[in-house]
Amino acid sequence: MIILLLNAGSSSLKFQVIDMVCEKVLIKGTCEKINSRKSLIRSRSFAGVEFIRQYDELVDHKDAVYHIKEIITDSKYGVIKDFSEVSVIGHRVVHGGEYFKDAVLIDDDVIEKIRDLIVLAPLHNQANLNVILICRELFGDKISQAAVFDTSFYFGMPQKAYMYGLPYRYYEKYNIRKYGFHGTSHKFVGEKCAEIMNQKIEDLKIITCHLGNGSSITAIDRGKAVDTSMGFTPLDGLIMGTRCGSLDPSIVTFIEEKENLSPEKMDSILNKESGFLGISGVSNDDREVLESAKNGDERSALSQEMFDYQIIKYIGAYAAAMNGCDAIVFTAGIGENQWGHRENVCESLSFMGVELDKKVNREMIFGKCGKISSPKSAVEVFVIAANEELAMARYIQKIFTK
Repeated sequence: MIILLLNAGSSSLKFQVIDMVCEKVLIKGTCEKINSRKSLIRSRSFAGVEFIRQYDELVDHKDAVYHIKEIITDSKYGVIKDFSEVSVIGHRVVHGGEYFKDAVLIDDDVIEKIRDLIVLAPLHNQANLNVILICRELFGDKISQAAVFDTSFYFGMPQKAYMYGLPYRYYEKYNIRKYGFHGTSHKFVGEKCAEIMNQKIEDLKIITCHLGNGSSITAIDRGKAVDTSMGFTPLDGLIMGTRCGSLDPSIVTFIEEKENLSPEKMDSILNKESGFLGISGVSNDDREVLESAKNGDERSALSQEMFDYQIIKYIGAYAAAMNGCDAIVFTAGIGENQWGHRENVCESLSFMGVELDKKVNREMIFGKCGKISSPKSAVEVFVIAANEELAMARYIQKIFTK
């Protein structure tokens, strides 16, 4: 089975083609800066053939999908002769609401439900839906399409963890609850952690830390997600690149009133002007903020201290919620590459018996993955790279093997 995986952002489109017979990535690439000047497409095949081309402008996602189609079947850069070799096109969809607990084949009903959920994730779900409809237009019924939802891993969370202390009628009327995100990443690294430990995930309590420009932490108890830091939207939880994370809700109405702001402007401030960028005033990129902090910028240093402090609190809270913790996993861009954050966090978890091998931790960057805790540590700590596309492909394959 050959699967084409598409992961659409508001101005980007990642793609991979995976042969599921051997789980081999045949080609992977990205379309960047869609609908802006100097759009870029780059890809690399399993054979090492690279494609890099700058375009005056990729007008929209349809333009991007068309170019991806051409690259994949190109005699020099491609990996298949014709799209008849593709069994299914898989899409990452950020918000599945209370509709979807598993990957599903896409039909008219699924499309309408994804459309209904745009209000909960306007930037993400709209882009995801656009690409689904574009593929339907380009390929018709010749190729099946499937959707994998970021929220589905959290479908079985206990009600005590996903409900908010609001009048119950708002849950009944608007489905206001904690949904959680990055579920594909958390599920993948949790299962990989159990595999590395040579244990069944059903016997383990794992805390997974997906740390990047968007960050979330999840408690996995015996293979099931029982709590997570992101909530009704991806804004909740940790301070992030441009997102504020959790705050007193009254702050929102207070600023709106004092600054005479519309809800739309306030939403933009919380999602796009806050976090590392808002605190440091330097950048939303953790690497640039870290460099600024090293050069003595106090606000940059503060943003980093806030980030580490909040990670520590979530790990401690989730260990308490699960009545124990066997392993902690760091993943995603910051989690996999910034050893300093891992060291700061783990040093504050000595009460749990966490003991880091500092030398190994500092070497575990730039693609290296493995155990970073010392043999004496009561809780094992790992760096594990998330392979969301492979995880998506596995979920989609299960649809056809049920």
